[in-house]
Amino acid sequence: MVTGWRCGGLGWRGSGPVLVWRRGGAGRESPLEYGRELGFRALGARGCAGARGNACPVGARVPGRSTGGKCPECARLDRAHSVAADTVADDPRTYRVYLAWFGPGMVKVGITAEERGPARLLEQGAVAFSWLGRGPLMAARRTEELLRTALGVPDRIPYAEKRAVRSALPSRTERAAEIERMHARAVALAEWPGSLERTGFAAVDHAAAFALDGLAPATGVVVELVDGGCVAGRLVAAAGPDLHLATADGGLVVFDTRLLSGWELAGVKAAEAGPAVTVPVRDIRGGDVQDGLF
Repeated sequence: MVTGWRCGGLGWRGSGPVLVWRRGGAGRESPLEYGRELGFRALGARGCAGARGNACPVGARVPGRSTGGKCPECARLDRAHSVAADTVADDPRTYRVYLAWFGPGMVKVGITAEERGPARLLEQGAVAFSWLGRGPLMAARRTEELLRTALGVPDRIPYAEKRAVRSALPSRTERAAEIERMHARAVALAEWPGSLERTGFAAVDHAAAFALDGLAPATGVVVELVDGGCVAGRLVAAAGPDLHLATADGGLVVFDTRLLSGWELAGVKAAEAGPAVTVPVRDIRGGDVQDGLF
């Protein structure tokens, strides 16, 4: 575990998860391995993660439950330069439109810069996906809107709903078939923008990269970190920003690593952590999925 650095959350490199660390303008990463023990203790107060790779100029503090991890000014600055927020119209790069599958009946449409490859899909926790088309940014945007209005395909699915189905997924064949049906409907639309090239169907599956095969149902979800609070367990799976940790008390806790950004962390060994999790956790054994995290 890196010490003396502020955590920037979870990232995906290739097909593997890493923890990202920042200190001033420097950065480093810690690869995560399934089956290994992972433990840390939060120290002090949570600082703003900054904007566009820069530290927060005022060193603002942010609430522990914020998944954004930024003060209002840094969040505004990030959004002002965000393709996802539809505030950039003149980006010359080639973009891809995709269909992402998270569970039965849970297919969404989105766009990503072609140069990023499947990174955006890994970051969202897409269990499977297929490219749909490629072309200029505004054509990709129009296609995304077309699918939302003509086919009722959303562009956002709450993380709580994604988590609720990860331990009971249908087969890889069934996952691909659901995306293929939506892909066929999408490319058949007459209103398809002329400048966007249709992409043939080809399913990509991330269940192995996420280690979802045989995953047990989660028993709880971490709500926030607090000064001195500890999270420790054996990493059994990861999807999007979520880590699934088997804890010493027999539980399986999901930790949304977006809650990590801005904290300084000290590494702890699971055997020395006492109670495996000493931060607020919501019990989800009753099937509660209403947490509003996207």
